[in-house]
Amino acid sequence: MASIRDIARIAGVSPASVSRILNNDPTFRINEASRARVIETAKRLHYSKSQKHPGPKQTDNQLSIALIMRYNKSREITDPYFLNLHKGINEEAKKWHLRIEQPFRIEDDDKNWADLAKFGAVLIEGEMTPAAIKQIQSINPHIIFIDVNTNIHNCNIVRNDFVEETSHILDTLYNLGHKNIVYIGGKSLVLDLDGKIACEKNDLRELTHLSWMKLHNLDQYCHSFITDWSTDSAFEAGKKILKLQQRPTAVVGSDPMALGIYKAFNDASVNIPNNISVVSFDDVDINRFLTPTLSSVYMNTEEMGKTAVRLAKDLITEYIQIPLTITCHSQLNIRDSISKKKYYKRKASKALNFRGLLF
Repeated sequence: MASIRDIARIAGVSPASVSRILNNDPTFRINEASRARVIETAKRLHYSKSQKHPGPKQTDNQLSIALIMRYNKSREITDPYFLNLHKGINEEAKKWHLRIEQPFRIEDDDKNWADLAKFGAVLIEGEMTPAAIKQIQSINPHIIFIDVNTNIHNCNIVRNDFVEETSHILDTLYNLGHKNIVYIGGKSLVLDLDGKIACEKNDLRELTHLSWMKLHNLDQYCHSFITDWSTDSAFEAGKKILKLQQRPTAVVGSDPMALGIYKAFNDASVNIPNNISVVSFDDVDINRFLTPTLSSVYMNTEEMGKTAVRLAKDLITEYIQIPLTITCHSQLNIRDSISKKKYYKRKASKALNFRGLLF
């Protein structure tokens, strides 16, 4: 059963304040917003002052959050992006005395979406089809999608700002004289309730690149190389980039793909950044040890996870009338893989002087 301390932690007041509010202490003064929040939290957690009439057994479930992971266990554990995301989720949940459970993964064959009804809120990684979202919301209305680079209609979302940051990268390169800028990435996958791929969408970073190039009248340089996000496929794409009739002066991708690009360019004796600048997303630790060090966008996914839990807490304890989209801002860390575009003047060919020639 929920305790006074549970209510105090979630409502953001002291246990003593909760006790006096719930006991209708006429001498206790507190602002009406805090009083209403405590009462609403106690009601939602089915708190009962009577030991003889404790709240229903499912009370503890109101203090729990389901986390539905998108990828297999090995990736979630080894990928720093998701590792830090889950660290933030667990730490923030512990702070508010909320329990995190993983009833199943989206990729699991044996999963029961109806189980989500017993949780106070649900965090889901990645995007799902409108039909799947509607079905899940009918089971539990407190759904939050995290790590989604798009806006989903009528949903709570905690997202990064990679779309906006793509424009920032392009502006930075443009100010350094770069115009022929290539994008390399992959597709965004939308899953159904079975965990199957329902459709593949153009990643919004690719679409942002396309729009930015058109806006700056650089259509002739607008090239995208779409792969499966892997280092191997990026290596092959890197070789194709070097075969373009007008070789680009900059490439934008993601960290695993940047490794493939580095390899392809090194094999062809193409210097980074003197010949081509490279920028990526994710900014894993290895970037600082590459030669040259890789410029990349860092997203504090630990803080993203904490933000998702705080929103889940608010959904559990308060009536939020409209879906919220929270954008967590990232940071472009510029290192040695970016340089100002160098312009080379062609040497004037020596013209033949026919004067004095005898025929």
